[in-house]
Amino acid sequence: MIGLTALAVINNYFFIVVIVLLTAGGLYEFFYMVRKKDVPIYSYTGILIGLLIPVSIFTHFEPTKNWELLFIVIGFLLILFMQFARHDNRHAILGLSTTLFGVLYVAWFFSFLVKIRLMLPGIEGVKLLGFIILVTKGADIGALLIGINFGKHPLLPKVSPNKSVEGTLGAVLVSACIALIFRSFLPPILDLPWWQIFFMGAFFGGLGQLGDLSESLIKRDCGVKDSGKLLPGMGGVLDVIDSLLFSAPAFYLYMSSTLNTLQ
Repeated sequence: MIGLTALAVINNYFFIVVIVLLTAGGLYEFFYMVRKKDVPIYSYTGILIGLLIPVSIFTHFEPTKNWELLFIVIGFLLILFMQFARHDNRHAILGLSTTLFGVLYVAWFFSFLVKIRLMLPGIEGVKLLGFIILVTKGADIGALLIGINFGKHPLLPKVSPNKSVEGTLGAVLVSACIALIFRSFLPPILDLPWWQIFFMGAFFGGLGQLGDLSESLIKRDCGVKDSGKLLPGMGGVLDVIDSLLFSAPAFYLYMSSTLNTLQ
């Protein structure tokens, strides 16, 4: 997984292929879990709409500003028209809102990785993408190792019984340290002091853990332990990308606003 991720970050076309595959896998797992609750969702339509979001961003297909939001609205109208054609309109609001939530939660949030990579030209965009992936996944590794060895106090047992306060604090600390180690990946124009990079890493690592908890909440509600079985030993696709679903959008918004201010 580390090798494939590194190759995807470096190679332009392999990157979008991996993004599309992970988006498709994440959406499939989300809709599969929701089906266990007998929610009348439009899974295949949702997957199609979700896949077009990162592809349109990667190919610069943006006829208007914030095109992906307009596209999501169009997708919602398509799903609404499909609902009109159904004979059974029970739980229509639940089905429509859940399908749209899946597209936003998985596809749109995950597509911010594409935005981060395209934010700066060439190697600078690659470094930015590598930075947020290292910080976020470093927090996951820190939470696992420290939680297993030192975790004694449950964090939110009703949501995720295996997560501990010690593991979460370890995740934040590890992500902060990784941010300092890879500070050279940030654009030189930022020129941030070490303490600011430290807290920035802790913040985005903490957001990643919040993303992990949000997926645990969804799994608990659907009555499943893992989102899927596509990745042996790691669970499903959502189990791997859940932390990035929160950290990537926040990192993009922070970097874009900061860079625009400096320029």
